Amino acid sequence: MNSIKFGTDGWRAIMAREFTFDNLRLVVQAVANYLNESEKQGKLIIGYDQRFLSDKFAMEAAEVLSGNNIPVMLINKPAPTPTTAFAIKEYGAIGALMITASHNPAEYNGIKFIPDYAGPATPEITDAIERQLNVLALELVKIKPKEIAEQEGLLEYIDPLDDYLKHLYGLINWEYINKTPVKVVVDSMFGAGTGYLDHFLCDSHCSVNPIHGCRDVLFGGGMPEPMGSSLNELVEKVKDTGAALGLALDGDADRFGAVDSDGTYFSPNQILSLLLNHLIENRGWLGPVARTVATTHLLDRICEYHGQHIYETPVGFKYIGKLLLEKDCILGGEESGGMSIKGHVPEKDGILACLLIIEMVAQSGKNLGELMEELYQKYGKLVSERLDIRVPTAEMPGFLAAVKDYSPAKINGQLVVEKLTVDGTKIRMANGSWVLIRASGTEPLFRVYVEAESKDELRKIQEYVRTDLDF
Repeated sequence: MNSIKFGTDGWRAIMAREFTFDNLRLVVQAVANYLNESEKQGKLIIGYDQRFLSDKFAMEAAEVLSGNNIPVMLINKPAPTPTTAFAIKEYGAIGALMITASHNPAEYNGIKFIPDYAGPATPEITDAIERQLNVLALELVKIKPKEIAEQEGLLEYIDPLDDYLKHLYGLINWEYINKTPVKVVVDSMFGAGTGYLDHFLCDSHCSVNPIHGCRDVLFGGGMPEPMGSSLNELVEKVKDTGAALGLALDGDADRFGAVDSDGTYFSPNQILSLLLNHLIENRGWLGPVARTVATTHLLDRICEYHGQHIYETPVGFKYIGKLLLEKDCILGGEESGGMSIKGHVPEKDGILACLLIIEMVAQSGKNLGELMEELYQKYGKLVSERLDIRVPTAEMPGFLAAVKDYSPAKINGQLVVEKLTVDGTKIRMANGSWVLIRASGTEPLFRVYVEAESKDELRKIQEYVRTDLDF
């Protein structure tokens, strides 16, 4: 049986160890079999990021699909995941393959299938692809060389950049931005989003200072993840240039990071709350909102105040995307930095998020800190943090059982009012604080998410749970 498994957003593995050309061929053949068995006919988009060998993996995928008589539209240069997803709708394709390992370290690569609705594949779809994988062998893979595929019209090249930017242009209120230009430092983190924000803002009055805007398959020796110490250079550049904002994109530009004018990093939980408030208060948008089980309840408070419904999902943007499609949500987001809005594809888009942040700051004439303080005054302050706890591999089953059964009457002296098992074990206390404990799907560790009204209370909840579960 094949060991390749799809995680929350595709299959990722270390190159030359698990992520090889042979294994890529198997995955693409499995996707081709799934499409043929589902009787889905039409062209498939292929996009790829700036990682080592991503362009070669993309061409290999194109040759396998062509070998199965599935026409391919290969994006002619590195492209963000949201651009690849958008191309599905723009070109009327039956789906897309994206070669990317997103924010993972340089030694990783990955592949994900994006269905015809232009959002992350549901578990039902990835399960069906895995079933195909389980009965595949390399000798069953069909390949048609690039030259023959081109001659037979099975392989063509596209550039969706201008159409994607035009679409984004219609989602942003340029009146705000042009009236109050914003000085921005953009950190593309050597990823596929390089040049996108610069290109987009070149016709506005904004001043854009790009950093890490070239290809480096080692990502400067770090990770293309827009948070924490990975943003140290962005923080310094913002302070040195007197910029109003620092904005960052991850390796495939589907996640965002934000830094205020004084160099303070703002978490996705904070930015999502600010953007929801902006959409409601300044754009007049009303409608349901979707968030994952690990994402801030400040979104809940904003929705409750305005009489709007909020949906809670398991971790993974595929669940958010489904609600954006089916429930007409005005915003969907997750604490790891993924978000999208009504009118866009149901895929997370860091480029869109950054543009909305610029719009919000320009409209208000205030920095992120001032906007956040106003939000706290209206809805109350909440502090969020994720703590990763490693455990011995052999003890993992015992900890999994303990977490599943965990049902305390009180935590840190606060009465427990609700236990949820949407994804892991989530416990909500009477004062509105909560803790979520869920296992990693790839490593012997548990992620402990806590939200409380102060950092001191948050630390006490963390320590209480660690002691209670003997972590």
